[in-house]
Amino acid sequence: MSSTESTSREPVFLQFGQQPDEPGAIVRPDARRHYPDDVLARLRADAEVIIARYPQARSALLPLLHLVQAEDGHLTPAGIEFCALAVGLTSAEVMAVATFYSMYRRTPTGDYLVGVCTNTLCAVMGGDEIYADLHDHLGLDGPGTTDDGRVTLERIECNAACDYAPVMMVNWEFFDDQTPASARQVVDDLRAGRTVTPTRGAPLCTFRETSRLLAGFPDTRPGANDGAPGDATLVGLRIAREHDMRAPAGPDESTELPSTEPATTEPTTTTPDEEA
Repeated sequence: MSSTESTSREPVFLQFGQQPDEPGAIVRPDARRHYPDDVLARLRADAEVIIARYPQARSALLPLLHLVQAEDGHLTPAGIEFCALAVGLTSAEVMAVATFYSMYRRTPTGDYLVGVCTNTLCAVMGGDEIYADLHDHLGLDGPGTTDDGRVTLERIECNAACDYAPVMMVNWEFFDDQTPASARQVVDDLRAGRTVTPTRGAPLCTFRETSRLLAGFPDTRPGANDGAPGDATLVGLRIAREHDMRAPAGPDESTELPSTEPATTEPTTTTPDEEA
């Protein structure tokens, strides 16, 4: 390449940091920066339980982020610093992990995080309509939280429940085969304080309580372990069994097809100590 060619090319600029349309920022003027001593003591006790499950402290970072999210309802500079000190990382390293995953919230979140899937299949089946209807019903200007702090509405990416599209999730629990009317009923019940139970599993708890469960603490709600695969999930396997359709077996693999019947054994609940 000649010197003329190398100097005549346009320079390439790389943009780093948060994109203009990226929602939320963890470091804000009103964000919590420090925990009081009593909160720190409680978080440290919980963090010790979590970290003890892992061979290296830094491996506990994801559940620790859920722990501080359970404290604040979203991630704050105080929570980032706490996690960094707990696992021996820098705040920048923790921030890089925290901003990679969408389950860690960057802005204050309502008691119930309502996510409507608008990926291709759910959108085709009515997800866009459900989101637009809820948006108007809740009086929101785009994604956001209702004035009473009860509901935060957002679009979500595919959560692997395409068998039951269109799907809505509340605090990461599934509401299958939704319509605009059924979705409105769910959010109205939540705002009114009525008990709401997802398609499978236990009655909903708040977003902060859900975050604590995701940190790895026991879920004692009746029905928390319920939810065997439904008919839409098993129909393909059932057809394969009826037609004796089998994938080629490898040298050490069986061609036996799994059963389509739900497991008959009672689910067990483990404690953090048993998991460790």
